Amino acid sequence: MKKHNSETTGEYMKKIRVVQYMLLDALCIALTYIFAFMSLATPSSDRFTMSDFWQAVLILPFVIVFKIIIFYITKLYRMVLDNVGFDEIFRIFVAVIFTNITIAIFFLAIPDFQFIPELVLLFTSVLEAVLLIFTRMSKRIFKYLKYRKNGRPGKRTLLIGAGAGGKLVFDEIRNSMELLLNPVAFVDDDSMKIGKIMSGLPIYGPISETPKLIDDLKIEEVIIAIANIDGKRFQEIIQIVTERPVKVKRLPKFKELKKDAPKTLLEVNVEDLLSRDVVELNGEGVAEFITGKRIMVTGAGGSIGSELVRQIIAKQPSELMLVDIYENGIYDLQMELNNKYQDDLNQVSRKVLIGSVYNYERMKNIFADFKPELVFHAAAYKHVPLMEDSAVEAVRTNVIGTYNIARLCDEYHVQKMVLVSSDKAVRPTNVMGATKRFAEMIIQYFNCNSETNYSAVRFGNVLGSNGSVIPLFKKQIENGGPLTVTDRRIIRYFMTIPEAVSLILQSATFAKGGEIFILDMGEPVKIIDMAEKMIMLTGLRPYIDIDIRITGLRPGEKLFEEMLVDKTENHIKTNNKKIYIENLMNIEEIEKDIEYIKQTFESLNNCEIKEMVGKIVSTYSVKN
Repeated sequence: MKKHNSETTGEYMKKIRVVQYMLLDALCIALTYIFAFMSLATPSSDRFTMSDFWQAVLILPFVIVFKIIIFYITKLYRMVLDNVGFDEIFRIFVAVIFTNITIAIFFLAIPDFQFIPELVLLFTSVLEAVLLIFTRMSKRIFKYLKYRKNGRPGKRTLLIGAGAGGKLVFDEIRNSMELLLNPVAFVDDDSMKIGKIMSGLPIYGPISETPKLIDDLKIEEVIIAIANIDGKRFQEIIQIVTERPVKVKRLPKFKELKKDAPKTLLEVNVEDLLSRDVVELNGEGVAEFITGKRIMVTGAGGSIGSELVRQIIAKQPSELMLVDIYENGIYDLQMELNNKYQDDLNQVSRKVLIGSVYNYERMKNIFADFKPELVFHAAAYKHVPLMEDSAVEAVRTNVIGTYNIARLCDEYHVQKMVLVSSDKAVRPTNVMGATKRFAEMIIQYFNCNSETNYSAVRFGNVLGSNGSVIPLFKKQIENGGPLTVTDRRIIRYFMTIPEAVSLILQSATFAKGGEIFILDMGEPVKIIDMAEKMIMLTGLRPYIDIDIRITGLRPGEKLFEEMLVDKTENHIKTNNKKIYIENLMNIEEIEKDIEYIKQTFESLNNCEIKEMVGKIVSTYSVKN
């Protein structure tokens, strides 16, 4: 009811505003013509007498009504006055000239009738248009004069890009009081623009001089405002800007623009800190693979699981089963989906259940009721230091849980099961990685002994996922530091959550059984560099405003992460140039090992559990 009343009030105010501007235009038109009449009706004039003057004044109301009607038809009263620019000014001139020419032609057609000389009418059009434009631009003019006198409040801002994107951002800042920014200059690489002025601001260049300009102009914020910038060039500019501690924003790419987005500018996000372009996976065959299927996702409330659900639901499966042991995460996802699809007539049937993958009977009941065709197994413990001290839980979930799901996929004739694995499974030095390698062995074993198609997807660190370094750094920055880095030399391969999930889905379409899919993730990222950049992108100075503390490697942590794609090992290529298949290892019998683990692991201490896993996973270097 309140929403309806608000909309009604809004429509009423719009109509009132239109009437106000009609009356204002009528006054401007009247003043223009009366000025013209008075300048013509001089005592020495024999062409335009006082009789002609009063006759013209009597006709003037009809002229005003005609003009107002034409202005209304040509939508002059639907302009957004905060953004009046060249297009609006041109439309006003066209409307004024059109109406005056029409009036002149009309009165010329009447014999022996004098309204106003045609030549004077033409010059009067200019004055009329100027008055109409002034009434519409007065707000912007007064605001500009105020800022010229007092200076615009806000952070001193440098706009990178003196093109269409730069103009768009400048207008957004100028017209929005919410953006407390004060643009002081543009910077561009175009030699034809450098040294000139745009929108009253000087254009400097080239962009490589940005750090010096930040110092000279006392810049507090930088906005990268280049439309359609390619990823490589964007990365280069980020590297240049982050030589100085300034807050950085950017113009969104076209695909990032949303109807409900209230702001033009975006914060530089974690993807922008990658030293490579974000991998765009084409999704070939994914829709056909997903559409109309009954799909189950374990660990659906986690970072990877929830994104899996989002991307899967967009491909219209027939039914979706979401399973997780952690109620808060899965509840948040459920509410998100309910809000997003509440008015969708073609809603995907979905159900959310709480349960643990290591509870075989609970999982069996879910499989029996739902009868999934595809299963994505994302439920796992993944935090390396925590699992080093809780190896029993790593084995319970990552090993026994995976075995349970794999066995049930076989029993209930699931078409495909995809395991979400980790780069930590490559020659693991920690129990988490070892249990993930064990999970891969389980998948490959079942693939040889079942009609179900089993595969695993292995990828590196996921930017922004729960427990990853980016959320930790953000929280530490919000708290004033220090940022904690285990070693200045430590490097990691990174991907984004959407990249990881796209890899999982596309790899599933390639799977014929038993594969471990891996992604070419490009060059690794030095964690200390990422920490320094994140601090500087907030406008603070590393080691001065916020310290970075070296804490030493944690138990089970590697200094240099293993490369996922080692081109010298002749990994098998797929149809996607970024996805490879690891050469298959010897498939081992694991049933006896699983049975032994189930019977003994609860009674073992932390070190004994690691040693037990090490006897099964031969590549695991056990360090107690």
